[in-house]
Amino acid sequence: MEQKSTLKEIEERFDKDVARFSNLETGQQTTLDASFNMDLITDGIAAAAPRLKKILDIGCGAGNYPVKLLSKTTTNPDVTLVDLSQPMLDKAAERVQPLTTGQVTTIRGDFRTAALEENTYCAIIATAVLHHLRDDADWEAAFAKFFSLLKPGGSIWIFDLVAQDHPAMQQLLFTQHYGCYLSDLKDAAYRDHVFAYIEKEDTPRSVIYQTNLLRKVGFKTVELLHKNLCFASFAAFK
Repeated sequence: MEQKSTLKEIEERFDKDVARFSNLETGQQTTLDASFNMDLITDGIAAAAPRLKKILDIGCGAGNYPVKLLSKTTTNPDVTLVDLSQPMLDKAAERVQPLTTGQVTTIRGDFRTAALEENTYCAIIATAVLHHLRDDADWEAAFAKFFSLLKPGGSIWIFDLVAQDHPAMQQLLFTQHYGCYLSDLKDAAYRDHVFAYIEKEDTPRSVIYQTNLLRKVGFKTVELLHKNLCFASFAAFK
């Protein structure tokens, strides 16, 4: 655990990558089905919360998900953006504010310790961020916080890198098949580069682990939206 990247190291990496994370069409090329999942999640929020008033995006990056969501709703919600990277927050606010007459609030820091009001949000977006959580206690505390922040009937929407619980399946889906995808995207050296920073920076958990944990902390309904190899999207309703 001590060898994993610190929050400061993660922040510094994302500070330098704002332009890439601002692209609605490509998003992260290393992420399978990124555009498909962005549409799936934003369509899901618009359908599940037609009177959307308050949105929280943790690890918001350059704001792709709120930008996409606000093109699908007419309720002009308040949007709270949380990220470690100030350049990411600046870009997200610049893109989101023209799309809603609601208040856009930016909070620089770790969502786990950010001062956020309980029983407030209609929807929480958590995409490509939870793999930075570490041990089981960290995961449970984070999921319990999500539950406390949502108003009754609110929902959380997750898309992320996931692990497999069985070692042979991890080898097959991540190392073999995802490794082939990365090699085809560029080359074997690029595959090894991506694998190295995942090993250094990330601690993903399986879909089963996360969906069980969502139920444990109180969510009534959990829906698996999509899974492709080592990436999955799912939602939970309070």
